[in-house]
Amino acid sequence: MNAMQFLISTLFDLFLMVVLLRFWLQWAKADFYNPMSQFVVKATSFAVKPLRKIIPGFGGLDLASLLLAFIVAVAKISTLMLVIYNAWAIQPVIIQALITVLKEGLNLVFWVLIIRAILSWVSQGYNPIEAVFHQLTEPMLKPIRKILPSMGGLDLSVLVLIIGIQFLQMLLMDFLV
Repeated sequence: MNAMQFLISTLFDLFLMVVLLRFWLQWAKADFYNPMSQFVVKATSFAVKPLRKIIPGFGGLDLASLLLAFIVAVAKISTLMLVIYNAWAIQPVIIQALITVLKEGLNLVFWVLIIRAILSWVSQGYNPIEAVFHQLTEPMLKPIRKILPSMGGLDLSVLVLIIGIQFLQMLLMDFLV
């Protein structure tokens, strides 16, 4: 049963991260013609386009992508409830789905920061994925850099933001338990 739970969670979480990445890319106004952006758009268009007919964007936010993220989270929680407990209840599903979207959003930011840091150490010259990650994370890192003193070429803003994300995740778990 654990193997089945792992497989269901992994598949839903990966798609949920791609959907949240689509929302984040549009919110950050990242380069749409970047290969990574194109992959994200193509991977989610089949589900986002029909939702856009129902839910239009608002203030530059792609609400259809957020709704899709919530639907994916509801599908994940519902599937796991049915597989594990052979039962389903609406209230726990909605609450757990909201928590799942928030948790996966924080995980996505965490992994993008980690990958950006690793790429900054090994990339030589222009890297299109690094460019998109820079566009996504720079609005969060710039305020931290204004507060932190210069460390002689060492950028600790990524570390500070990762610690902040970990703190928020722990706070979220403490609040829910």
